[in-house]
Amino acid sequence: MNKREELYSKINADIRAQKPRMAICYDFDKTLSPDDMQTFTLIPSFGIDKDEFWGSSNKLAKDNLMDNNLAWMHELIRYSEFKSKSLKREYFRETGADIKLYRGVKTWFKRMNDYAEKKGIELEHYIISSGLKEIIEGSEIAANFKRIYASTYLYSADGVAKWPAQAINYTNKTQFIFCIAKGFLEEYDERVNDSMPEEKLRIPYENIVYIGDSATDIPCMRLVKSKGGYSIGVFDPVKDNRSKVYQLFNDGRLSFYAPADYSSNSEISKFMKQIIDEISAKESIKTECKILKQPAEAFKMKKSIEDISKAYPGKMSAKEKRELNSLTEALESVIPGNIE
Repeated sequence: MNKREELYSKINADIRAQKPRMAICYDFDKTLSPDDMQTFTLIPSFGIDKDEFWGSSNKLAKDNLMDNNLAWMHELIRYSEFKSKSLKREYFRETGADIKLYRGVKTWFKRMNDYAEKKGIELEHYIISSGLKEIIEGSEIAANFKRIYASTYLYSADGVAKWPAQAINYTNKTQFIFCIAKGFLEEYDERVNDSMPEEKLRIPYENIVYIGDSATDIPCMRLVKSKGGYSIGVFDPVKDNRSKVYQLFNDGRLSFYAPADYSSNSEISKFMKQIIDEISAKESIKTECKILKQPAEAFKMKKSIEDISKAYPGKMSAKEKRELNSLTEALESVIPGNIE
């Protein structure tokens, strides 16, 4: 093997060693879990009816032109003070342990990770939810997520919820898609607003999947799908109400729709494996194109230098000409094949 072959062998090996990434982003309520997370144990623990709570919360939002998520977060604090029940971070996490999950969710992440690994893909999972972050952190699936983006409270020194620190609604959910793609994962990192070329993205948009259940997920579904990614709408397999997913599919918001059954032989498992297969195939093509680009770029540089030499023959010193010739020869030595 000559020096030129050794050089490209090393370059090509480095390119092939770069493992491509993909991300699955999930809503939580009614996507991974059959109901709003607050409904299971948190609201009943105050001794109030869930319909009463949501009615009060929605009225507060309407009467005060208030964001719905800020309204329910405010109402939780109000009820906790009225009932003399401390809202501590640990309490939220304890309630999270009781969240019900759809069939197959507990084993879904490992199964998808294993399948992606076989296809040469590094798979990451993210939550983007309007629900409460601390409750999700207490759930039995929390450890599967690289990041949980959800509403959260500001806590006092003794850990009691005092004020909403982050309220995530259907429109600002989209900012976290940009965070994930660009690799700026902290909520406060303003670099997420900076322009970034496609080749510099940590996870290309076309390698992102968004899974949600309702109209509140439309901005994320639309964003991901418009950038070449995939969106999946799910519906409760027991209630079997498909009107939302039919409408979203007809509107071009969804790539697929399926029951929220995440077991091994389910429709969504089949769709996700097909998506992983397609991403793997596209990434293989990208890898080969990167390999082909190396000598082609060297040839382009050589031609550019020659064009400069021809364009300014009388304005270049002997030293500048020697330097350009030396650079041209160096490039020629690493470009395979006959390029005359």
